[in-house]
Amino acid sequence: MSNYDLHQKLNRVSEIILSVKGRKSGKDILRPVWFAYDGNTLYLLPVQGSKTNWYKNMLAGSKLNISVNGVKVLTATGKPITNSTGVNEVVNKFKSKYGEGDVKKYYTQFDVAVEASV
Repeated sequence: MSNYDLHQKLNRVSEIILSVKGRKSGKDILRPVWFAYDGNTLYLLPVQGSKTNWYKNMLAGSKLNISVNGVKVLTATGKPITNSTGVNEVVNKFKSKYGEGDVKKYYTQFDVAVEASV
């Protein structure tokens, strides 16, 4: 899939399906997640920060499989963002896209974020 096609798909949805392999179970675990992207980088913000299971699975070596409307569009290696400046930049992207109120309502910890090249 071309970057143009991927960007077109991402522009049409507010939520993607993230699939990671469980670090304990070895099973594929699917989660709907919000996202932001800028250029060729996709940003994810774990709802419970570093305590979020899909984030822990990613750190254990799982690839990030991204689906849009039931179609797998990307497999990527997630890169953790742990410095406060980088995390705040991602939080601001989410607030801009989803609204500050909803980000505060659904996200409980802002100690990490994830970036993946698309």
